[in-house]
Amino acid sequence: MATTPACPVHYDPLDEATLADPYPVLAALRAQAPLVWHGAMECWLVTRYDDCVRVLRDHEHFARDPRRLGRTVPEASLSVQVLDPPHQANVRSAFMTALHAQDLDTLQDGARRAIASRLEALAPRPSWDAVSELAQPVALHAIADLLGVTPPPLSEWVQVSDTIMQSMDGGLNPDLVEPGRLARERLSTLVASWFTTTGRPAGLLGHVRARTADADPQLARHLVHTARVMFQGGYSTLSAAIGNIVDTLARNPQAQRALREAPQLRATGVDELVRYDGPVQGTSRLAATDITLGGITVHRGQTVTVLFQAANRDGGHFEHPSRLLLDRSPNRHLGYGWGTHACLGTIVAQRVLLALVDALANHPGLLHPAGPTRRRATATMRTFDQLAVVLQP
Repeated sequence: MATTPACPVHYDPLDEATLADPYPVLAALRAQAPLVWHGAMECWLVTRYDDCVRVLRDHEHFARDPRRLGRTVPEASLSVQVLDPPHQANVRSAFMTALHAQDLDTLQDGARRAIASRLEALAPRPSWDAVSELAQPVALHAIADLLGVTPPPLSEWVQVSDTIMQSMDGGLNPDLVEPGRLARERLSTLVASWFTTTGRPAGLLGHVRARTADADPQLARHLVHTARVMFQGGYSTLSAAIGNIVDTLARNPQAQRALREAPQLRATGVDELVRYDGPVQGTSRLAATDITLGGITVHRGQTVTVLFQAANRDGGHFEHPSRLLLDRSPNRHLGYGWGTHACLGTIVAQRVLLALVDALANHPGLLHPAGPTRRRATATMRTFDQLAVVLQP
């Protein structure tokens, strides 16, 4: 079998139709070419659930850290999301221990009250933008509360975060790389100040600081870089997830009524909403050795791109994958990644999204589309630039 078969399905993640609805082309890829070389993207596309999970679990054969292939990595990029086991162990342990020490019930309740207050203020208006007036401020304040820091001004932060997020598509558009590097430097300066300012931060970063005060210089740098990734990645992922959930519910009033009438559906419903239209479209690994995947030889050094959204609609793993089933259980979707590089803030994202669903279900109005929507032209993150909605009885 040829190692690089031609892709029989045209897949351009930035195509306007694909941005609007990627699921038909992902289904075609999964059916016709579940593992296929994409010449323009210079990577293997992986679309079947089992293959995706294998790549994410097998860090021995699929590397996240390019240095394992003899490539250079900027020091500022070495965080828990880049380091592979066992080198990421101390960093990940420090953050996970700190995370489990947080009062997540209080965080969730605070997010629910803040969202409910926003909905009350927005409800009388004929339409409002769910991105700028709900998703972005809620996500920023939630992640800042978790880390125990004072958030930067929203308008300034959105610009920095968007530049970093767009640079994740630097392989498709090299012009995005340098602005992203400069934005990361700006954010790194802010995050480094959180580790040096007397008395701040509290919360998760305060816990990390207190227990790693005597860390060696390399570990200390990795902790700062991981805090930067957690702040920016947590914000961008949560903001995108809020927008996608609002959009899905606005288009499914029956689901809104079900969540209102049956509160027991809300926990499973949040997981299903993320599976149904999640924020992160995929991630990449490098083959650390020649290895067979899906009956095809992947050669050492080749990039393998795991498409989460394709895996989350795999009918071989999910019954009725294109349907929104709020009581779906079990629901081991890949919306937050998988394995040692899964999103550190998964449990917090779930709490904030449950707060969102609670606040919407307890509001007398129902969400409805109310005008223009515009998806952001990004391949890595599935998110909105504009999402007009209205709350009506």
